[in-house]
Amino acid sequence: MKFQRRKREKVDISITSMIDVVFLLLIFFMVTTSFSRQTELKINLPEAKGAESEDYPKTVTLEIDAKGTYNLIASDGASQRIPPGDNRQALTSAIVRQAVQAKDVPFIIKADDNTPNKAVMMALDVAGANGFNHISFATSELKEEE
Repeated sequence: MKFQRRKREKVDISITSMIDVVFLLLIFFMVTTSFSRQTELKINLPEAKGAESEDYPKTVTLEIDAKGTYNLIASDGASQRIPPGDNRQALTSAIVRQAVQAKDVPFIIKADDNTPNKAVMMALDVAGANGFNHISFATSELKEEE
């Protein structure tokens, strides 16, 4: 008896639909993902008129004058003066030395009325990047007009 072999059909797997599903899942996850902002600083901006601030036994104060000169004052009275200009490295090294000693103490920024915004923003950025959590601004009491 002579048996004939049947011809085998070619098996073809279409992966087009699988690729479509994978792309739809990718788009779904991209749209529903929430992105966090790593560059924001959470600070408490004080009112110009209000109650007296609390006295803390230890604080780190950064004074910035109208020329952009920084003066970092530690709670023990030691101060370091940083000349005006783009001194990000010098300001960072001075703040890092204070951050090693006390990161949980309040960091107070005292800026002159005519202080350049760039100097204040650089101080905020460096302080936040080096671990200070309690950053605030010092203001003078608002004088009422007569």
